[in-house]
Amino acid sequence: MAFSMAWAAGRVEPAGEGRARQLLASFRGELYRCFTVRADALFELADSVLCADGPVRTLAGLSLAPEHRRGHGALYDGLNAGRVDVARLRWSLAALPLPAWGDGRIRLAVDVSNWLRPDAATSPQRLFCHTYARGKGQAQMIPGWPYSVVAALEPGRSSWTAPLDAVRLGPDDDATEVTAAQVRSVVERLTAAGHWRDGDSEILVVFDAGYDVTRMAWLLKDLPVELLGRLRSDRVLCLPALPRPPGSTGRPSRHGPEFRLAADGGWPEPAAVSLTPTERYGAAQASAWDRLHPRLTGRAAWAGHAGELPIIEGTLIRLQVDRLPGDRNPRPLWLWSSATGLGAADIDVLWQAFLRRFDVEHTFRLYKQVLGWTVPAIRDPEAADRWTWLILACHAQLRLARPLAADLRLPWERPAPPGRLSPARVRRGFRNIRATTTCPAGAPKPGKPGPGRPPGSKNRRPATRHDVGKNPGKAKPTAGGAKPKG
Repeated sequence: MAFSMAWAAGRVEPAGEGRARQLLASFRGELYRCFTVRADALFELADSVLCADGPVRTLAGLSLAPEHRRGHGALYDGLNAGRVDVARLRWSLAALPLPAWGDGRIRLAVDVSNWLRPDAATSPQRLFCHTYARGKGQAQMIPGWPYSVVAALEPGRSSWTAPLDAVRLGPDDDATEVTAAQVRSVVERLTAAGHWRDGDSEILVVFDAGYDVTRMAWLLKDLPVELLGRLRSDRVLCLPALPRPPGSTGRPSRHGPEFRLAADGGWPEPAAVSLTPTERYGAAQASAWDRLHPRLTGRAAWAGHAGELPIIEGTLIRLQVDRLPGDRNPRPLWLWSSATGLGAADIDVLWQAFLRRFDVEHTFRLYKQVLGWTVPAIRDPEAADRWTWLILACHAQLRLARPLAADLRLPWERPAPPGRLSPARVRRGFRNIRATTTCPAGAPKPGKPGPGRPPGSKNRRPATRHDVGKNPGKAKPTAGGAKPKG
């Protein structure tokens, strides 16, 4: 809490190398205090991720980095037996400066990235994760741990984001309720850190397809947020109910005429239209219809709702561009915003913010291909959570070191303009930056490895095997690690 109050510097990036170096040193000290057990091992593990030569390929290989002064046994011991004060680390991330937008509005993106574990039959709490394979229509469902990540977006075409929170979705979780609680906690921390104050514009939260954005808007209606999500092109919404004719009897209608997104025209006149020329997509035309809502039913997510189902109105946006990379006849993109009464300037802000949401995909790719987020073959999901928060803390250090990094480009790479270094290029020079900042981890104590399992002995405690999915069966240990029958 003290760190959050001291470094709540608003939504402006640190100015000058001195300020940036001070912020990085303070965050590294706070990160070390977030490690409550095996702090030295965890902190040096984070430094080895940041300073390793090339992408992280193996977990044990990180112990060979000069920044990791302990053996590989301490590395695994810190990951399996260490402890991270996640609540304190969340506050530390929320207190860091956020990307600055011209209008001063905060833009958050929410998305899920999967840590696939298809062969880990002894790892509990796995779910079937939707993944895309090579080729069109080759989607697969592979067991793994899905993580919901909330990140602050940056203006302009960039691969930088500011991840603020990560939550692993379990077999018994309602994804919408967990995500809504996650967004609520992030907004509350940003407000407490001074990033949002009364009178500021509402925080814009952007979702991709697959989220129930209307139900999310209902769960977060008491927060100063505006939700924006993509809709499937086969959805059917309802216009506001028409005025009741005089002398009519019976129950008033709650829904107006249907608005079919798949229909090719025949819609009512939009409330606002904007036409924006773009360099990449040609002319982008956005049309908006006000106060459209879905027809809710008392099934599935709304089965336990007390009383009459609500009418959740918002703005429907249809975005049509002239071209897309590799596609000369692009289909329209449908978005739904929880705000109503929007004008042409407002819908331009919304669809452009939705395009910036795809920057989160670059962050996920950095986590997996460079920082080695999904490299370790971890059995325990709690250890996977510790490793995930370690990766988030490493990315935060890269963001703070951004003004301090030199462009250590490879011979075949083009020079990067000032301030345009990618996270991977900043990581190349982090070893030099680390030498000039604080390193609170203590020196390793002398020790020797344990005896291990006696030669010739058998494993008398086979690991428990777990089912995959939303309704896992009762796990049973099997002798010799054999698969259960049936």
